[in-house]
Amino acid sequence: MKAAEKKQVRVTAYVEEDQNILGGRPWTSWRARCVALRCSDYHRKQDVLRALRKKALDKNPDEFYFKMTRVKLEDGVHVIKQPKEEVTPEQMKVMKTQDLKYVEMKRVAEAKKIERLKSELHLLDAEGKQPNKHTFFLDTKKEVKEFDVASHLNTVPELVDRVYNRPSIDTLQKAAVKGATNSAHLKKLAQKRSGQYDLLKQRIEREKQLFVIAQKIQTRKDLLDKTHKVKVKKETVNGPAVYKFRFQRKR
Repeated sequence: MKAAEKKQVRVTAYVEEDQNILGGRPWTSWRARCVALRCSDYHRKQDVLRALRKKALDKNPDEFYFKMTRVKLEDGVHVIKQPKEEVTPEQMKVMKTQDLKYVEMKRVAEAKKIERLKSELHLLDAEGKQPNKHTFFLDTKKEVKEFDVASHLNTVPELVDRVYNRPSIDTLQKAAVKGATNSAHLKKLAQKRSGQYDLLKQRIEREKQLFVIAQKIQTRKDLLDKTHKVKVKKETVNGPAVYKFRFQRKR
C-alpha cells in the first residue's frame, strides 16, 4: 500500500506541474509546448522580414546619406571604413616609444645645431637659395652698352660671380693672398662646403619632423580631457589634428 500511495502522489505532482506551466491544460504535452514556441518565434521573424521588405521597397534609390561615403559592402555585410591616421611609420615609432619632453629636448638640440651651421655657412651660395640681385643705375644707353661689372666693382673678372670674399684690386695688390690657391684644393673645399649645406638641409628637415611629432603627442594628451570637443581639421603628415574645445570657466 505504501508503494502505491507514493506512485499516486508522484503522478499527481507531475500533472499539477504541467497544468501550472501550460495554462491548466492537462492534455498538452512538453512536445506540443515546444512546437508552439517554435511557431510563435517563426511568425515573429516572418513579421520582421516582411517589415524589412516593405521598408526596402519604399526606400528612394536616389536618396543620399553621408554614411554612404564610409560604408562598403563586403560579402553582403555592411562594413564601416575606419578613418586612416595620417602618420608616417617613423612618427608612429617615435610617438610610441618616446615622451613629449624627450622629443622637445631633441628638437631644441637640433635647432641649436642649425643655428651654429647657419652662422658658419651664411647661406651665401646655398643650393636652391633665391639668387641675389645687384642693380646698377646708369644715365645713358651708351653707358649701358659700355658697362663693365669688374671695373665698376674694382675687382678682377674672375671674382665677379662670387657672392662672398670678393676683394678689390687695391686689396689684392697690398695684401698677400691667404688660403687655398690651388684648383684641386679649391675643389675640395667646395665639396666640403656642399656637404655642410646637405647636412644643414637634413637637420632642418629633422627639426620640422620633431616639431610635428611633439604637436601630435600634445594633441593626443589633450584628447584625454573629458571636455566636449569638435574636430575642426583632420590629421596630416605635416600637422596634427585641430580640435575646438568647449570653453569652461575654472575656479
